[in-house]
Amino acid sequence: MEPIKRSASPSGTSGNQGSSFPRGRNRRYNRDNKPFRPQNAAYKKSDGRPTQRPVEALKPTSESPTAVNSLIAKAIARNGKKPEPSLKEGFKREEKAGKSHGRRPGGRMSSNVRPPRLNTYKFKPYLKTGSDTDKLKSRPEERLKIIVLGGNEEVGRNMTMLEYGKDIIILDMGFQFPEDDMPGVDYIIPNISYLKGKEKNIRGVIITHGHLDHIGGIPYLIPRLGNPPIFTSDLTGAIIKKRQDDFRGTPPLNVHTVGYNDVLQLGVFKLEFFGVAHSIPSSMGVIVNTPCGIVVHTGDFKLDPAPGAQSLQETTKIMKLGERGVLALMIDSTNAWQPGRQLPEYEIQHNIDEIIANAQGKVIIGTFSSMIARIQQIIMACERQGRKVAVEGFSMKSNIMIAQELGYVKVQKGTLIETKEIHKYPPNKVAVVCTGAQGEDRAALMRIATREHPIVEIEPGDTVVFSSSVIPGNERSVQRVKDTLYREGANVIHYQMMDVHAGGHAKQEDVVQMHKMIKPKYLIPIEGHYSFLVEHAKGAVNAGFDQNNVMIADNGQIMEFDRQGNGQLTNKKVPTEYVFVDGLGVGDTNHIVLRDRQELAGDGVVVVLAVVSGKTGRLMQMPDLISRGFVYMKEQGELMRQASKKVSEILSDKDPRSGANGTFLKDKVRDDLGMFLFKKTERRPMILPIIVEV
Repeated sequence: MEPIKRSASPSGTSGNQGSSFPRGRNRRYNRDNKPFRPQNAAYKKSDGRPTQRPVEALKPTSESPTAVNSLIAKAIARNGKKPEPSLKEGFKREEKAGKSHGRRPGGRMSSNVRPPRLNTYKFKPYLKTGSDTDKLKSRPEERLKIIVLGGNEEVGRNMTMLEYGKDIIILDMGFQFPEDDMPGVDYIIPNISYLKGKEKNIRGVIITHGHLDHIGGIPYLIPRLGNPPIFTSDLTGAIIKKRQDDFRGTPPLNVHTVGYNDVLQLGVFKLEFFGVAHSIPSSMGVIVNTPCGIVVHTGDFKLDPAPGAQSLQETTKIMKLGERGVLALMIDSTNAWQPGRQLPEYEIQHNIDEIIANAQGKVIIGTFSSMIARIQQIIMACERQGRKVAVEGFSMKSNIMIAQELGYVKVQKGTLIETKEIHKYPPNKVAVVCTGAQGEDRAALMRIATREHPIVEIEPGDTVVFSSSVIPGNERSVQRVKDTLYREGANVIHYQMMDVHAGGHAKQEDVVQMHKMIKPKYLIPIEGHYSFLVEHAKGAVNAGFDQNNVMIADNGQIMEFDRQGNGQLTNKKVPTEYVFVDGLGVGDTNHIVLRDRQELAGDGVVVVLAVVSGKTGRLMQMPDLISRGFVYMKEQGELMRQASKKVSEILSDKDPRSGANGTFLKDKVRDDLGMFLFKKTERRPMILPIIVEV
């Protein structure tokens, strides 16, 4: 038997490009049953794999330039020199490459949409922020673990847990509103996978205040955690209970009221509380005495010791913490990136008084339903000017009712009226307080602006006040409301024009002052985007705090402390992927569902209905195509007829003796019809083939 022959390339190497010494199932053998070695074997490793040729072998000789030029000339003559693409063609090529980067399982074409995110970051951060080396001396069971389960890479879904041995406490349990790339999602809640199997170790849940980013996750998570006791202030507890009425069928919550001077013993943890100024009454910080030291959690706060603050600030108690040797301070960073100090509430009261006194027509003020003290300021200003006040928005009415019962809102008799009664009074004697300052579609302010409200209408000369800052992501919707109000002839006032809103979160000078009052050994910025945490840390270091004792943790990143008062930020993490609330479902909307929703929102869907013979696979009739969000079928009838004809060609049976393979036919329709429609329209609709066998 003659040895296997292969033609050699001009350079003397094998004609098999890429690997001249094939391995595995494609290896070739000569007559002695030994692996065939190519002619240029001197440049092969001992195991037959290609290696880099010596540099000398690649250096051109004196005849090389001519030889190389002749080879290039022959290649151009054989293949033809391709002209440089135009700018338009170059952009088009890049866009096409970006769109067709990969396929979906089952042969479905990928849409020009971003992959769904299940974390704040689309990809894992490259740089590690913690340590892989264990620097602590205590045994693992004698260490305090602090884990932020949500709130450290976003604004919302705040939840932190402390664990020592078999004792766990949880601080806050909020939700986050969805972002633009999460269609159909109602809320995002913290991931509690780490706590599964540890439910019996949870000694209690402490809630610092009544905002939804701190209480919103309770109805969804508390039943899954074994319904542990909840400890919070009177107003926050009442709001939690009232909200739970919307979740029928769930077990009743075990809510306990605590005051600023109360002390709790939950397992090994001894808890104390202190009042902080924030944009809702009865807000509080938490002092956790642990076997490893004192950990202070500020909750949301700002520094406003002046009278008229929305929540009582216990400055003396906070300053005494500086004498107790606090181990770690977990501190609000939401506005820590902004220089300066937060506005005090008494300045806002003065400006609201001035606006209401000078307004000629109705006054309509939009704010958050949970800003109870702001609503109290508005009511007091209206009473001084003899205006009646109507309240619009279910959540706002509910919160005012609760606050009145607990004494946080005081209203003179006859000030509050039903909205339907406002026409009984002159416009300059009426004010409406409502929700919708963030431009929510169905909120009261938006319905008033678009004349969809059954009672309240904007008239020229009316004054509309946005007494709230704009939450990041809501800028467009707020701007649309403003534009609509301007078109209706209203005088619009917002916080960028006049101080009609004071934020509830401390700015950079405020947080630095809090550091100096509490004097912690370790600083842990929490609650805010990662850049907020970093800017918070920079401000602290610039003010003299030891940079080595600042822990900027990601969600789920474990911080550990030993009994000697030493701490470390590890690179160990627990799961913190997004858990989506979608209607009645919790956690059942995953990245596959979001991906399909994004595709549907991108280029629409084409449903293909075809009837084939189950015995022979023969197409029984012309396929029917239904388009939604792809093209308007009445105007694109010719395209749909061509597509139907293309499907019939795809499904034409080449072997009538074999039966129909539904899975194969569906995949082939997805691939071939998707490519056909892309060539015709440069769109990638989702293709849903329905093959009916008869």
